[in-house]
Amino acid sequence: MPSTLDLYTKLTALPQGKRLFSIAFGQKAPYFASAHIQVQQMGPHLGRVVVPKRRSVQNHIGTIHAIAACNGLEAAMGLLAEATCPPGMRWLPKGMDVRYLAKSTTSLTCTATTTEADWASAPDVPVTVQAVTQDGTVTVAGTIHLWVTPKS
Repeated sequence: MPSTLDLYTKLTALPQGKRLFSIAFGQKAPYFASAHIQVQQMGPHLGRVVVPKRRSVQNHIGTIHAIAACNGLEAAMGLLAEATCPPGMRWLPKGMDVRYLAKSTTSLTCTATTTEADWASAPDVPVTVQAVTQDGTVTVAGTIHLWVTPKS
């Protein structure tokens, strides 16, 4: 079975490949499909998605709901983890610490990053995450904590 990164690499080489991969990603994790998450980048130490501003992710004041932003951050982290986790290991999110810094008034670009040093500290791997509006305002920032262990 090809890895998620292999599938990303193959599909994004095609016309409309990012859209196709985003649909496939949403089928694997149905909640991400309900938020219409658009995958932008996947690679070692980097995951990036866009959460479009749609009625289905808005709160009562017309901004993107904080939990929808967190789901975008988790999607970005999942892409990063799939592309970075060493062979023979598995990852599981074990917690998320975030700060809500500003209103999410536009679509959000959610980014997850790590370094080699972060992964060297396994089994506890911190993933830095942030959600940014189209004008560059950071609206949510924090850390998702991964538990990385050998596959059984």
